[in-house]
Amino acid sequence: MPKSRKRRGTPNQDKATEQSEPRAEEQSPDGLLREWDEAHLWHPFTAHERQAEALMFVAGDGHYLIDIDGNRYLDGVSSLSSSMFGHRRPEIDAAISAQLGRVAHATLFGNTTDQAVKLARRLVEIAPEGLTRVFFSDTAAGAVEAALKMAYQYWQQADEGRHSSRQVFLTLGNAYHGDTIGALSIGGIEQFQKPYKKLLFSTLHAHSSYCYRCPNGYTRERCVSDCMKELEQVAYDNAGRIAGIVVEPGLQMAGGMITQPDGYLAKIHDIADKIGALLIHDESMVGFGRSGTMFASEQLGVTPDFLCLANGLTAGYLPMAATLTSEKVFQVFNGGSEAEEPFYHGDQFAGNALAAAAGLATLDLFEQEGILEALPAKITRLERELGRLGQFPCVGEIRQFGLAAGIELVADGESKAPYPR
Repeated sequence: MPKSRKRRGTPNQDKATEQSEPRAEEQSPDGLLREWDEAHLWHPFTAHERQAEALMFVAGDGHYLIDIDGNRYLDGVSSLSSSMFGHRRPEIDAAISAQLGRVAHATLFGNTTDQAVKLARRLVEIAPEGLTRVFFSDTAAGAVEAALKMAYQYWQQADEGRHSSRQVFLTLGNAYHGDTIGALSIGGIEQFQKPYKKLLFSTLHAHSSYCYRCPNGYTRERCVSDCMKELEQVAYDNAGRIAGIVVEPGLQMAGGMITQPDGYLAKIHDIADKIGALLIHDESMVGFGRSGTMFASEQLGVTPDFLCLANGLTAGYLPMAATLTSEKVFQVFNGGSEAEEPFYHGDQFAGNALAAAAGLATLDLFEQEGILEALPAKITRLERELGRLGQFPCVGEIRQFGLAAGIELVADGESKAPYPR
């Protein structure tokens, strides 16, 4: 069992401890690093007093991570759904190294770089048709934040502001789009939102496709025909107020690996069209092959107004995200008239040259190794192997979308009662 973190003592206790401990130069480097980790590093999503001692990784090798004691661990979470090709991939290492010999970073604020331009072009080539503009940022939440602000400002400026009443977003329950204020506002996980409720802006919500625990008691087959009536009603009742509808296409990963029935995304697209709202697809987690195609949007036959990409863009090497949009949206920010303000938003390291080089090498690997072509066989195998687990009474439901899957465990299969937390 991992050791618990040491609890902090009183000031006098801490002082006594300091006097009895060896000086820094007398301690082993490993022990010193663990001490510094506890003393200085604030980990994300972590209650430190209740958290076991963190594994400290110092190296990677393929699909394995190596800790400070030399133990090897399978990187089963792909470093939060980003390390698609494993660690120390020679082709990506070489691309970053070569770029280091040229320039590590040059701002995109009024300037441009060859690597950012090349990556933008490559993304447009593989994205759903009609998405011709690429805005780079640093994180998944940043990509979503950019899309929200673009959508909002679009309606303030389009047609000389005739649609400026469109100021709210329609989102789904159990959604997760990130932790910045805008991204958190459109989320649907109460636990993450609760401490910041008064900071968040108001949004419109509808139930997600959590068919296993449908609030209406319907079967999955009735989700599109019946359960989505709530979403339709909210949309039509607020048609003139909605700037955009935000959805994670195909799968809500952080919300509980919640898949969407056939026709679900097409229905949302149809609703957005009918009320004239913009459609935002957040593919931060399912993009770059995880869904079974390069992007879930293309597989489901829907082209959004905004496509948010992040995890996997640089194969987990460097922070980079992108928001893709259409020429229609871009032209409203182009400065063709005095009423058209530019998009006053940008990350310090947007389009970083090293990250762009890693992104280009990542896309090269997709082509050179036939990654997409190999996916159907892998998806079928995963489905077959997961199916064998359905015999166990604690398995309530197995949910799969491409190479992403989750198993909902229950204390009682008949009542679907969850295990106590």
